[in-house]
Amino acid sequence: MVRVRFVVVGKPSQDYAGLIREYEKRLNKYCSFEAFELKDNAKAADIISLLKGKVICLDSSGVQFASESFAELLKEDLTFVVGGSEGLAAEVKKLGMLVSFSKMTFPHQMARLILAEQVYRGFTILRKEKYHK
Repeated sequence: MVRVRFVVVGKPSQDYAGLIREYEKRLNKYCSFEAFELKDNAKAADIISLLKGKVICLDSSGVQFASESFAELLKEDLTFVVGGSEGLAAEVKKLGMLVSFSKMTFPHQMARLILAEQVYRGFTILRKEKYHK
């Protein structure tokens, strides 16, 4: 079974937490899933210590994918990294592939929600389930 980790800086507000948890809970059907929430003042070393498998950092300068192409990334062990309001340190970004959901900038909580939904969508695409239209 593929392992997927989310390493995120900052805790979601109550408004986002329920939605995020719903998608993260759904992931357990498709992969071994773990989420690590670090404090807003986390250092690069704190993040780096949690990286395993292929590393994908969310960054507005990263590569953009269609959902079907993004799904192909989910065939191996991955750690997705979501920075806080200050983004990610260069020493973290250089360890992974940079992926962007848009040229727009999103709050880190929204980025985590979009990530959880897209990873879930990706697994349903790989399994040819009806979720993806």
